[in-house]
Amino acid sequence: MTLTFTFDPVVGPALAEEFAVLWTDVSNAGGAVGFVAPVVIEDVRPEVAKHLAAAAEGRSRLLVGRDAAGRVRATAVLALNGHRLQRHWVWAYTVMVDPALQGRGAGRALMEAVADAARSIEGIEAIRLGCRGGLGLEHFYAACGYKEVGRVPDAIRVAPGDDRDDITMLLPLG
Repeated sequence: MTLTFTFDPVVGPALAEEFAVLWTDVSNAGGAVGFVAPVVIEDVRPEVAKHLAAAAEGRSRLLVGRDAAGRVRATAVLALNGHRLQRHWVWAYTVMVDPALQGRGAGRALMEAVADAARSIEGIEAIRLGCRGGLGLEHFYAACGYKEVGRVPDAIRVAPGDDRDDITMLLPLG
């Protein structure tokens, strides 16, 4: 399935709701996007509101992938650095693809769109992202050109007795 990506889309209640629905679906399918299943949409809405507020304030930028019917099927947030010594790279957060599209090239298309979006921001030379260990996500990101540049063992507590590594990946854009 082909997705059409929009960087800095017009944000309104409909987009916010679709973002929340996608985030809930991804979380409940086992996606490592800040929640552990089971999740209800009411759990996710405050986090969506934080992302959209940061975008409205110019602290981050939103990338949305829509299917042919116009439904939000993928997202990523690019967080800009406020620190004057780190303004040459962005963080990619809340990188997610509808579980129904996984394994069909949508994730790779999203990561290409993330890189293109970051390249369009003046002065940006790299993208960093964090991923949860134990799911093989670092292998997916490596296949997209990212390099593992850091790992903190057991930094993410998914459940009592289930700690995962926090892995930092980097994609130079030059």
